[in-house]
Amino acid sequence: MAPQRFREQFDQIQRSMPDVSLALGPDDAAEFIYEKGVVLARDGEEARLVEDTVRAHFTEATGLTADRVQRVSPETNRSGITRIQVGDPGHGDRHGDRSVAHALRAMREHEGRQRRRLVSRNHVVSIAVNSCPGDEPVPAPLTQGTNPVAAEGRHDADSAVGVLVIDNGLTHDYGAVPLLAHVQGDLHGTETDDQGNLLQYVGHGTFIAGLVAAVAPNTDITVRSTLNDAGAILESEFGERLFAAVDEHGWPDIISLSAGTSNGRVDGLLGVEGFMQELRGQRTLMVAAAGNNASATPFWPAAYASLPDFTDIVLSVGALRSDGEFGACFSNHGAWVSAYAPGERLTGALTGFDAPVPYLYQHSTYDACRFGFTYACTCQYPRHTGALSEAGTPTAAKADQVMFEGYAHWSGTSFAAPVAAGMVAAYMTANKEGDPRAACRQLLTANTEFAEVRGAHVPALRPPGWRPGPVVQLLPGA
Repeated sequence: MAPQRFREQFDQIQRSMPDVSLALGPDDAAEFIYEKGVVLARDGEEARLVEDTVRAHFTEATGLTADRVQRVSPETNRSGITRIQVGDPGHGDRHGDRSVAHALRAMREHEGRQRRRLVSRNHVVSIAVNSCPGDEPVPAPLTQGTNPVAAEGRHDADSAVGVLVIDNGLTHDYGAVPLLAHVQGDLHGTETDDQGNLLQYVGHGTFIAGLVAAVAPNTDITVRSTLNDAGAILESEFGERLFAAVDEHGWPDIISLSAGTSNGRVDGLLGVEGFMQELRGQRTLMVAAAGNNASATPFWPAAYASLPDFTDIVLSVGALRSDGEFGACFSNHGAWVSAYAPGERLTGALTGFDAPVPYLYQHSTYDACRFGFTYACTCQYPRHTGALSEAGTPTAAKADQVMFEGYAHWSGTSFAAPVAAGMVAAYMTANKEGDPRAACRQLLTANTEFAEVRGAHVPALRPPGWRPGPVVQLLPGA
């Protein structure tokens, strides 16, 4: 875990959600971000039980008041979740929330009797809740092309695999990229600040769409701007937005999701429970990023892959480092991760080709890998002290500013997931398999590639067009 990096991301998300007060959790630990003063419960009788129990507990407890305990959302929602206010969101600082903690404790006895969760924090679901590499994206010369290289094959409208990318939308000029000819969806909206610099994570959805298209040309890709608050959304809204996406576009063959959160539990997210149950009854496969916290703690929704009812429904994807032989330093890991795909220093389309766009790095750099790795990982390299030239070398220009001309290198499980989604889509086309879940099972069964992640032998999905890069081992103290 990287506390400083997490605090930087916290501040960015808080600025993007000015009407919501956020805290780090659980309590005083920086493992996830959640909404202060509010808990979640299932609609109906359970919501009434939570409201009544918390009110009674707060009435009896010293130093707490029941005056604010009330529902603050409609009693019925498509996601099946109700928000219940339990305290003053403006009270205290970002280091935990006493009212939320006591509300959770108030329900322990009921949860023990029913042997299931009845109440939850309202977590922030994000494309980078904790520790995405701080020095990326990095400009990449157009002359070097993409990595993975675009696979040979044609697009056939009648047989194209439908892929729905839940992310932060598309850059306005994405249509200028030939690789994205069969991509559509929401535009990101505001892309630059007052000085014309790209905002954080702009191009994330465009980059992901390009990876899917490169690995699987016979795809129709739709990118939604679901995660457009610094790449984040509240858990209470996430389920509703997922339903809205499939209501508008229909259930696709594959959902590519590069976002999530840990929550300290092994039974999923209350806010997306309704959507995940409806997903079970469809034929859609969800391919989800395992997260960038270098942790074995389950990261949701990806970790649904480890639950018996979702083994064939969710593919959880971790990231391989640039040589493809070992796990990337930042990648989450553990038995709940289904497979690993290339995810370090991939190359793809960040913007179109209208004009060069500057980007100011908003995160700190590190003198050593914050996760203790000894190779030249994305924590440290490239470490920028000035703008980059076209060749990628530092210049004497304004510190921490780089120029994008269309392509970028980028790392994260955010990008390993669409690579894996593309491999499933390509398998469907090559084998005329119309069932994405069956295609995923068959792909994993036929796969003979493995890698080593934290000492474990794990399945590795490496697309034919991906080119491994050299790994530099650092000397002690480097």
